[in-house]
Amino acid sequence: QVQLVESGGGLVQAGGSLRLSCAASGIIFSINDMGWYRQTPGKQREWVADIFTGGSTNYADSVKGRFTISRDNAKNTVYLQMNSLKPEDTAVYYCNTVRVSYGWGQGTQVTVSS
Repeated sequence: QVQLVESGGGLVQAGGSLRLSCAASGIIFSINDMGWYRQTPGKQREWVADIFTGGSTNYADSVKGRFTISRDNAKNTVYLQMNSLKPEDTAVYYCNTVRVSYGWGQGTQVTVSS
């Protein structure tokens, strides 16, 4: 059974930082390209960043230069370091494979106050 468990969210002031983690189980993590996504109420889930098995990364324009995605294959975990947070980053953050191969986890809430 595949499980994606996100953690690390919270309430932070604008300009602050958070580090999100996503622990994967039930998959061969090291061969999967992984991504972070976010969703706010009433809006579609949007892609934030991804990291491929070779280590290359891509970012949405809205987070480029502020967010960093990384992975630890030994821990089956993908991370999202979020710096210089803005109120518009407020959302529930999820991880999944780049192809969205699996069901969504519960996500982790990030709230940025102005």
